[in-house]
Amino acid sequence: MAKKWLEISVGGLLVAGIAALLVLALQVSGSHLGGASGQYRLTALFDNAAGLSAKARVTLAGVTIGEVDQVSIDKQTLMARVDMSIDSAVDYLTLDSSASILTAGLLGEKYVGLSIGAEEEVLADGDMIEDTQSALVLEELIGQVLLNLGGD
Repeated sequence: MAKKWLEISVGGLLVAGIAALLVLALQVSGSHLGGASGQYRLTALFDNAAGLSAKARVTLAGVTIGEVDQVSIDKQTLMARVDMSIDSAVDYLTLDSSASILTAGLLGEKYVGLSIGAEEEVLADGDMIEDTQSALVLEELIGQVLLNLGGD
């Protein structure tokens, strides 16, 4: 009887350990077991998305409020189309809000930073952010500096 109790308790600890590893893996990857409930989608068009990828964070005043779902080419405008999921608690993004592609650190990850405008009407599910600022590409800046230095 004692041996059976020991086997059951070891099995229970093993199952608890596997469940803890699964929860840890989901937390680290930023995934969720449930669907995308409690979120709404926004879209923005950029001239250059320069390294922005899916699962990148979307921030407002430095606080993460969502994530990038997809980065693709808009076939009509031939610009980078960024689809984002925003937490439904953030229901105060105005129609004149702006979106910028920013970099964490000098050579860090790319993310989308939002700034709220002054209008009273707010963005709804499926709306597009019109005011955008593309990513700053370090290679282009270095090329321009070298070109200017070489011209003297």
